[in-house]
Amino acid sequence: MNQSLIIGQYVPGESFIHRLDPRLKILIVFIFVLVIFSAETWMSFMTLFTLAIGSAIISRISVSYILKGLKPVWFIIALTFILHIFLTREGNILYSFWGVNLYDQALIQGANISARLFLLILMTTLLTLTTTPISITDAVEALLKPLNKLRFPVHELALMMSISLRFIPTLMQEMDKISKAQASRGLDLTTGPIKERVKAIIPLLIPLFISAFKRAEDLALAMEARGYRGGEGRTKLRELTFQKVDLLAAIVFIGIMIVFWLTRT
Repeated sequence: MNQSLIIGQYVPGESFIHRLDPRLKILIVFIFVLVIFSAETWMSFMTLFTLAIGSAIISRISVSYILKGLKPVWFIIALTFILHIFLTREGNILYSFWGVNLYDQALIQGANISARLFLLILMTTLLTLTTTPISITDAVEALLKPLNKLRFPVHELALMMSISLRFIPTLMQEMDKISKAQASRGLDLTTGPIKERVKAIIPLLIPLFISAFKRAEDLALAMEARGYRGGEGRTKLRELTFQKVDLLAAIVFIGIMIVFWLTRT
């Protein structure tokens, strides 16, 4: 399994998180994403971190594996923090060097945004790590089912989301193979001016796009050969049902959200 990016990958398991109904997990992640942006105090952030890290531990997926798989995201988080340090001009000056002032509010805002971004990525990653793409498709379709009355293509939307999640690790593996193949032919992406590095990306992108289009065509032909005609009249092998573990998880989550609401300001 390619560990350079674990977003979109599924790790089989029998943990408490794995056994939860996918509809409940999607709702929990959705609510979590909404409340992240209303956190202001350190207690509210600690509550959210407790929920996120606790979920990662309960999932029985190695925390080091998760953090290692999020390695490409650390650059974005660090860049966000650095940009706030240099662009925010609010609060008291803590330090000044080479004509650049470091403000206390810059550190606070940079830390807040970086923490929110980390929590957002961690929880969404846990969702894909503990839920199969098929379960995510069924859950999204079930949650959006009322929109069928408005002739909204719910099944097609859920199918596209599932295929997109499934193809993320596949395309990452393909990119890794192409980059190694091009490196063996003398392509250098690590040295030289920025302009030359940008030009060197073209030999990577063209084969990747060709491979992606070919995979999409093969998938379309396979679906057509199997008689796929959309969601009308289709039945499911496994029906989604709420169990006692789902009720327990919902109660715990509601309790944590109450604590968050009391400490958010």
